[in-house]
Order: sequence, then structure tokens, then C-alpha cells
Amino acid sequence: MAEITATMVKELRERTGVGMMECRKALVETSGNVDEAIKYLRERGITKAESKSQRATKEGIIFSYIHFNNKIGVLLELNCESDFVARTEEYRALAQEIALQIAATNPLAISAEDIDPAIIEREKEIARNKALNEGKKPEFIEKIVEGNVRKFCAENALMEQELIGDEKMTIKELITNAIAQTGENIQIARFTRYQLGE
Repeated sequence: MAEITATMVKELRERTGVGMMECRKALVETSGNVDEAIKYLRERGITKAESKSQRATKEGIIFSYIHFNNKIGVLLELNCESDFVARTEEYRALAQEIALQIAATNPLAISAEDIDPAIIEREKEIARNKALNEGKKPEFIEKIVEGNVRKFCAENALMEQELIGDEKMTIKELITNAIAQTGENIQIARFTRYQLGE
């Protein structure tokens, strides 16, 4: 059987929008054939989430979470396509899981693209200067900077973050799975995190 590499999993994820674990499983089932893995996922309805991600989300809920110590609070607007889905227990559970993530990690933005470019530039400069101070070879510095910025975005963009309760899944994958289960597009519209004294 062909070895399933991280590059193969990444390619399948990019082409389908499906979570890492599902992609790996599909590649194992199809002996590493990416096209066959896409077919495998489609036959199981797992890639349906990809086509739904463009549909309008005009319903949903404003979910509020107050941490047990009453010192951190989160307001989250989570949108979907129908009031029917918005009223389900599963949808509220999804909103709660996302709100808990925001409370715990204090992300800067929903996605990496939404992070202030000035902050990204600052991180690039810090990474570049650190690499120079450590005596890294000039030809490696840009790759090091790129890697540091990618790591920074993964830690500070909500959609890229690993779940606090399951490090094998990101918030993006959590939502993709919910889209596949509900049959509706689901999107985080906005959030605000409050901390006492800030």
C-alpha cells in the first residue's frame, strides 16, 4: 500500500475542504489515489459542505457565553440558512463550542485574511530579525519568516485554530462537519470577547 504523506492529505483537503482525519481515511481506503479519494468522499456525502459554502446565510443566532468566574464573556453571531437549523440543540452546541474557543484563546480575527496587515508585518519583522540574530543562512530566512507567520495565523485566526478539546481538528473542520450534517451553509459572522478590566 502506498504511504500516505502529509502532502497528499494537504492536497486532498485543499481540493475538498474536508477535515484532515477524513482525508487521511479516504486516502488509506483508496491506496493514496487522490482522485479516487475525492470520489470516495463524494459518494459518502462528505464533500457536500464544499458546494454549500457559497450559499447565503441570513438566519442564525446571537450566542452569549459567560465564563464561570464572570470575568470573561463572548458574544458570537453564527449564521446559517434557515431558522429551523438555528433552533436545533446541535446548532446551539456548535455555537457554544466556538464561543468557548474564543473565550479560551482570544483570537485576533475570524480568518487569517482578516488579521490586520500591520500585525502580520510586525510578526514578519520579528521573525526576520530573530533569524538574523541566530545566524541563519540568508537563503533560509524567507522560508523561516513564512513558517513563523503561518504558525502565528494558526494560533490567532479563529478558523485556523486547533480545538481546545480536540487538537486533531480545527474550527474550520468543526464547521465543515456541521455543514455536512445539517445540509446548510454555516458561517461565523462576527464575535466580541470581553475580559474584565480590558
